[in-house]
Amino acid sequence: MKRTFIQQTLALAILATLGTPVLAQESAESWPSKPVKWVVPFPPGGAMDAIARTLGEVASRKLGQPFIVENKAGAGGNIGSDYVAKQPADGYTLMITSIGIATNGALYKKLSYDPIKDFAPVSLLAVVPNVLVVNAQQKDITSAQALVQQAQQKPNKLTYASAGNGTSIHLAGANFTALTGVEMLHVPYRGSGPAVTDLLGGQVDVMFDSITSARPHIQAGKLKALGVTTKTRSSALPDVPTLEEAGIKGYEVSPWFATFMPAGTPAPIVEKLSQTLNDAMRDPEVKKRLDSIGAEPIGSTPQAMAQHLKTETERWTKLIQTAGITAD
Repeated sequence: MKRTFIQQTLALAILATLGTPVLAQESAESWPSKPVKWVVPFPPGGAMDAIARTLGEVASRKLGQPFIVENKAGAGGNIGSDYVAKQPADGYTLMITSIGIATNGALYKKLSYDPIKDFAPVSLLAVVPNVLVVNAQQKDITSAQALVQQAQQKPNKLTYASAGNGTSIHLAGANFTALTGVEMLHVPYRGSGPAVTDLLGGQVDVMFDSITSARPHIQAGKLKALGVTTKTRSSALPDVPTLEEAGIKGYEVSPWFATFMPAGTPAPIVEKLSQTLNDAMRDPEVKKRLDSIGAEPIGSTPQAMAQHLKTETERWTKLIQTAGITAD
């Protein structure tokens, strides 16, 4: 009786040991065999959320399983990022994130995750340019060069609004002052909406806003666009020059969005998802929907995304530390 119990216990232990790798290492051919959770670490309604939902619909059709978007907002994207970093590396959790994954390590004194080590890069998705805008009634600032001249004449008198400390909108302004050597007063808000409201009301002078939220006001004639922050012109505002073209030499800020999975996710699954998303971004309907929010689809391999993250982290860490910017 005792011997039979021991034999049964050993047999169960062997079966459990044999079964574990099979569950943990699902093949790329069979993946996904159940719904995939796509975490958006910001509230619904923004460009990031729209990109995830658009691509998630296409991925669901191509791969035969639902891609379920979950918004886990808070702390500049850190709550959602921390959640994903701690999920099983089985291919059933991914996140979309922004340039913030390259900046948060320098902006926050303590992070509960490592932006580099805790994630497996999947693909660069899209760039949504920022655009330098002023109130259309503003008579003194009609170009980027005029802004520089005004700022030189009035050090720390002109104000630039942002969606909050450390956001790409703030960093776009910080990069502008660093390259031009002018001094302007940064006014952070809790989100782009209230910042734009005050810009329209004349409480602040200029803003580097996301093209997604600025374009309707530009088209309505309420805001004047002085330049886009990206290296090339935006198809959403083709008549607006880049800031480099407008005379700010060396200027380029490209707010990007990308996908990541928990570190250790099997490479074949990462590659399969990357290829699926890259194919989706070539879909005419997807391009049309991304264009409606001013997003420029890009795509990349996981390897190229890893290198991009490294380069961007080094670049922004240097600027953040030099300017003394903090999000805490």
